Amino acid sequence: MKVIRVLRSLFVWLCAALWSVAWITIAMVVSVFHPEAAMTMARVVWSGPILWMVGARLKVEPLPDVDWTRPYLFAMNHQSTLDIPVAVSALPVNIRFVSKQSLARVPFIGWYMRRTGMVFVDRSNRVRAVESLRRAGERIRAGVNILIFPEGTRSRDGRILPFKKGPFALALEAKVPIVPVVIEASGQVLPADAWTLYPGAVRVKVGRPIPTEGRPEDDRDALAQEVREAMIHLHREIGGKSGDEGGGAAIETPPVPSSGVRAATA
Repeated sequence: MKVIRVLRSLFVWLCAALWSVAWITIAMVVSVFHPEAAMTMARVVWSGPILWMVGARLKVEPLPDVDWTRPYLFAMNHQSTLDIPVAVSALPVNIRFVSKQSLARVPFIGWYMRRTGMVFVDRSNRVRAVESLRRAGERIRAGVNILIFPEGTRSRDGRILPFKKGPFALALEAKVPIVPVVIEASGQVLPADAWTLYPGAVRVKVGRPIPTEGRPEDDRDALAQEVREAMIHLHREIGGKSGDEGGGAAIETPPVPSSGVRAATA
C-alpha cells in the first residue's frame, strides 16, 4: 500500500509540474498584454486542476457579504504548500502573496510571480525586508489584494502559531482592512516537509474584514492579537485545533525607525 501511495504521489507531482509549466508559459505571454488577466488565470485555470490532481477536495464556507471590489490584506494560517492553490481557488479576488526571496529564483513559478507583481521578502536582511513591505503597502493602496501568512512558517500540528508583527504594521500603514482566512486539513493531504500525498477534504472559512482605518500605526500588537483571536474562533468552527487565545499573539520584531513600516515578516 505504501509503495502504491509513493508511486501515485510521484505521478501526480510529475503531472502537476507539467501542467504548471504549460499554463505559466501561456500566462507569461498573456501578461505582456494584460497582467491582471495572467493573475485571473491562476484562479480560473491553474488552482482547480492542481487541487484535483493531489486529491484535495475543497470545501469553502459561504463568504461574508462584503465589498470585494476594494483592496484587502488577507491573513491566513499556514499548514502546507497546498495552501497557495487553496487560497487562490477559495478567495473571490486575484491575490498577490508575500513570499520568501528564494522563490523568485525558481524557474517558471518564480518568473510568473515576478511578472505578476508578487512581493518577495529577504529574510536575511531587515532593511530589504522592510522595503519589500513598503512596496506591498503601495500596491495595496493602488488596489491590489495581498495575502500573507502571519505565522511565518507552516504549523506542524495544525494549531495556529504565534504571529509575526510585520504584516500588521503593513496593514496599519496601508490603512486597509484585514480579512482573516482559516484553512484546515491541508497539512493532512500534504504534510509539512513531506511530498507523499494523502487525498482528503480541505476546509476554508473567510471571516469579516477587521478595519484598520483610524488606528494608530503603533497599534500593531493589539491588531495582531485581534486578528489572531478571530482566526482561532474561525478555525474552531471548521473543526481545526485553533490555538492558545491567551498567549503567543505575536513574535516581537525590533522597529526600523527609518521606515513607515516598522517590522519585517519572516
